[in-house]
Amino acid sequence: MIIKNDITAIKICGLTSAENALEVVRLGVDAIGLVFYSESPRNVDLEVARQIVTHLPPFVSSVGLFVNPTRDQVLQTLELIDLTLLQFHGDEKPDFCSGFRKPYIKAVRVTDDVDLIEYGSMYAGASGLLLDAYSQGARGGTGETFDWDLIPSELEIPIVLAGGLTPNNVAAAIDCVRPWAVDVSSGVEGALKGLKETILVRDFINEVKNADARRITKL
Repeated sequence: MIIKNDITAIKICGLTSAENALEVVRLGVDAIGLVFYSESPRNVDLEVARQIVTHLPPFVSSVGLFVNPTRDQVLQTLELIDLTLLQFHGDEKPDFCSGFRKPYIKAVRVTDDVDLIEYGSMYAGASGLLLDAYSQGARGGTGETFDWDLIPSELEIPIVLAGGLTPNNVAAAIDCVRPWAVDVSSGVEGALKGLKETILVRDFINEVKNADARRITKL
């Protein structure tokens, strides 16, 4: 069965400034995501990323997102930035993902013909699978959802649910999937990609907490 918890962890991804990142952290998220992928509009400068991670308070995780990087690219990033967790969003193989002495999660773009049980077995060494919507032209941050019913109940690895989550649908997503964590990027942005809006982040966090509280009350 899927590994579930009663309190859903929250990750805000695609931060591009130290000020905005610390503002998001003060609202009470569990993790922040930094995109190290030059083709993304949320690609973060390495020095800015270093400043963000250096000033994170205790128990807030920093997650570095990579898309088909070379080994040297990951190592050079880790030399400058002490990331808590690596997130691989491309076609990286398990041996590559596990080769940096850091825990990692593997992103899967979900479609009707993707075998998530096979992915869970292949990436059994991962801390979890991040399930995202498929888009031909992007590797995430598209604002698109996928059919949550495609997630098999017998998947034995923690799930980080992503893909088109917003304050308006995250509670329903949690009720349906019971993920270990939820991951949002574009769903808490306005017109400017990479800049998270405080009111949207606050609303997102409140909806997650409300969904958890309702479930706990029913136990």
